[in-house]
Amino acid sequence: MVNLKINGIQVSVPEGSTVLQAAKVANVRIPTLCYLKDVQCVGSCRLCLVEATGARGLVTACTYPVSEGMEVRTNTPAVRKSRKTTVELILSTHKKKCLSCVRSMNCELQKLALEFNAEEDRFGTDHDLMPVDDLSASIVRDNSKCVMCTRCVAACTQQTIAAIGPQNRGYSKTIGSPYGVSLAHTSCVNCGQCVVACPVGALYEKSSVADVWGAIVDPEKEVVFFTAPSVRATLGEAFGLPVGTNVEGKMVSAIKQLGDVKCFNMDITADLTIMEEATELLTRIQSGGVLPMFTSCCPGWVKFAEHYYPELLPNISTCKSPQEMFSALLKTYYCEKNGIDPEKLFVVSVIPCTAKKFEVTRDELGHYTDAAITTRELAKMIKEAGVDFVNLPDGAFDTPFEEASGAGAIFGATGGVMEAALRTAAVKLGGDGAPLEFKEVRGTAGVKEAEYTVGGKTVKVAVASGLGNARAVIEDIKSGKKNYAFVEIMACPGGCINGGGQPYVHDEIRNNIDLKAVRAQALYDYDTDSKLRRSHENPAVEKLYAEFFEKPNSRKAHKLLHTTYTKREKY
Repeated sequence: MVNLKINGIQVSVPEGSTVLQAAKVANVRIPTLCYLKDVQCVGSCRLCLVEATGARGLVTACTYPVSEGMEVRTNTPAVRKSRKTTVELILSTHKKKCLSCVRSMNCELQKLALEFNAEEDRFGTDHDLMPVDDLSASIVRDNSKCVMCTRCVAACTQQTIAAIGPQNRGYSKTIGSPYGVSLAHTSCVNCGQCVVACPVGALYEKSSVADVWGAIVDPEKEVVFFTAPSVRATLGEAFGLPVGTNVEGKMVSAIKQLGDVKCFNMDITADLTIMEEATELLTRIQSGGVLPMFTSCCPGWVKFAEHYYPELLPNISTCKSPQEMFSALLKTYYCEKNGIDPEKLFVVSVIPCTAKKFEVTRDELGHYTDAAITTRELAKMIKEAGVDFVNLPDGAFDTPFEEASGAGAIFGATGGVMEAALRTAAVKLGGDGAPLEFKEVRGTAGVKEAEYTVGGKTVKVAVASGLGNARAVIEDIKSGKKNYAFVEIMACPGGCINGGGQPYVHDEIRNNIDLKAVRAQALYDYDTDSKLRRSHENPAVEKLYAEFFEKPNSRKAHKLLHTTYTKREKY
């Protein structure tokens, strides 16, 4: 341990700790901009500068190591002057459209400018307005707002995609795609981790809000919403509620206040996915099919495989994602049951994921989803409608798609799809005495492995979240180093609870708590409290098979609930 003082406060921290880490122990806040926990630590923005004994001049707290007896001052006149000047220099090259910016009131630069009483025009305004790149189905880039923190680059590199990176040098430096092409023409998988990392409004999702409002007021349209499992655990953050608050009831009530709409529970097609996927897995195991089988719920991972590992496409489950299963179900079964013209049914999915916006454009999925909006977009609509979200009474999902299992809910956390599938597969292999929980695949670790013996069958499984971890697992499989029957992959670190469409969270929160773990716990608590905890126990799913699909993996199920994949070029 190393002993030092931060603003006169005595602290002891492990050797190798940085000044920023020591300040956290002392409960002393040091501002940052380019730093983002688990993503980047380079000290390039210079906002975390502090004075430290033994150092020449000011040093970056996020990278400077502590030493025995060091004394650190974080708020001297020289430090405050430096930070203010830095913010003012950033503002001089920043497109200051704060009132209409997607990050207004939730922007790190805006927050720092107010904090340091910065003058936005001290150094004038010296920048060229750059064209907005909005050709991607999912992500919009406005480089005129870029502050060159490079957090988006670090996030994309961590995902092993590198669709964006620094171009030119010095004052001419910009962030963009190779050869200046649009993000849409790269191997971008639309995961949106760059959006999550961006501290300002330089990156954001391509909005479908106007389309949804248009459908709600269209007398010729009947509008139905359905919400993804993780949204209940994150939407509250957009309204100031603590991270990990389950707001399912308020969420449903808020959606119904947007207009004459219905709101369904997407967890039901998470259960349906398990019925189809577990059946597919057991068939492959018992008939000598292609193994390992990879999950197919995550469109970011699917596109990643199409670009980088097309030889593995036969290994990916043919099941559509829960979003696409639900939309297909609504435009067929639901319309038939209720005498609705499918052309007049406007289907809105509420998802934590920017890649889902790309997914709805895929021809092989049938174009059943009319609009996919992120958790952030739903929050925007609720605020625009003047709904007092925090004080809303709890509402209930509409029938017939209101009841789902806890297994469907945990889809939103890394390992959740695996555990849900194992719960059903274990019963099919081992009978009613099969285990209910598979805690070895839980947690936020990037890679998890487990081995289970059920009904005399030994099954080795793996879970990876974050595409860098996915690539490592795939390379181990290809080299023969690892041998699994079933592999779950989620593009976003931590799974959907950390998706690219989740609410913006200030750096002070993101850098000091484990967002992924806290959000995921809300889903596991929901599962624990659920009456139904296995997908095959869901009576609504049983009814769907009895009335419509006949059985899992039937011809009709394959037509509506399964898909194909396409090899894509690497750019």
